[in-house]
Amino acid sequence: MGRQLDKLTPALIDFIKNQKLFFVATAMEEGSVNLSPKGLDSLRVLDENRVIWLNLTGSGNETSTHLMSKNRITIMFCAFDGDPIILRLYGSAQAYRSNTAFWKEHIDLFPKMAGSRQLVDVKIDLIQISCGMGVPIMEYKHQRQSLVDWAENQGEEGLKKYWSKKNTISLDGYPTDIAE
Repeated sequence: MGRQLDKLTPALIDFIKNQKLFFVATAMEEGSVNLSPKGLDSLRVLDENRVIWLNLTGSGNETSTHLMSKNRITIMFCAFDGDPIILRLYGSAQAYRSNTAFWKEHIDLFPKMAGSRQLVDVKIDLIQISCGMGVPIMEYKHQRQSLVDWAENQGEEGLKKYWSKKNTISLDGYPTDIAE
């Protein structure tokens, strides 16, 4: 039932732009696989083989660690309404912090959000579309604002302290790039 493509079509780009939720998966050669849900206005399609995602502060920083070791990534979207579609983007990625030229060149594509910590540049190698007939139909109500509100309340210095305490070591004990 699945179909593979080497680039995003205009219809798939529209599908991505209309999604309120996506999932990011990364893994090193050994250790834990990280799979995280992502929301808010945090993903942009740059072209038919490239997307960037604004990574906000979270309880860990597994994606960063994994990408430093093995830069493979999968992003998955699934339709919770409309046609039953699951879309996976397989590729390689690199995370960029606010002190990089990449960040400065691309951060204005996103609304200003407190807690922004990395831009993840994803080069898509393979696209897979499959049926989402087993995915439930759900009604979208609204995005949660709690993460951004929490980050605003921390302020810049509070976020740096939080990153130092919670985001410098992965679940498997490897360093992240947050302290650099």
